[in-house]
Amino acid sequence: MSEKLKTIKELADELGVSKQNLQYHVKFLPTKKRQKNESGIVVLNIEEQMFISGRIKKNKAKDINDETKKGQKNNDVFAFNNHLLKEIIDLKEVNKQLLESQKQTQNLLDQQQRLALQDKKLLEEYKAEINDLKALKMPSQDTKEEQANSQPQEELDTLKEQIKALNDKIKGQEELNNQSSKKWYQFWK
Repeated sequence: MSEKLKTIKELADELGVSKQNLQYHVKFLPTKKRQKNESGIVVLNIEEQMFISGRIKKNKAKDINDETKKGQKNNDVFAFNNHLLKEIIDLKEVNKQLLESQKQTQNLLDQQQRLALQDKKLLEEYKAEINDLKALKMPSQDTKEEQANSQPQEELDTLKEQIKALNDKIKGQEELNNQSSKKWYQFWK
């Protein structure tokens, strides 16, 4: 025999695969009748060996390619997960900042409401004082001569000045209120 014949076991050891794996590939050989050596063991000629080794190498390359694709897919999933994790961290930070901003806004709103209430109380007090002064010093509906005789001109002038001063205070307070409300309006723009 000039050909180099090998048994299935020898070829399996040479290619680094199991004997069962090699027998699987032997089924695809074109010839159905197999040669046997003196011991009755199936042997493969050079052409059959090359055919089987080509199939096995092709399968190994396919397995390696599949593993590479799996590895790439796993890397892509890992990168995507990292991206999502970074976005979650960023969103948590934005959420924290929004909550802090909301707390500050609530504090400012509470301060504005307290100031508005104080201003309202002051205005009511000023108006009450003015009404009291008007009620106390209001001349009766008598004739002009009786009014002129009953109250001296100086008292009238003093009362008028007090009323004017209180009116000025009210106007000043209202202007302050208008200015503060304008500031708040501009703050929220």
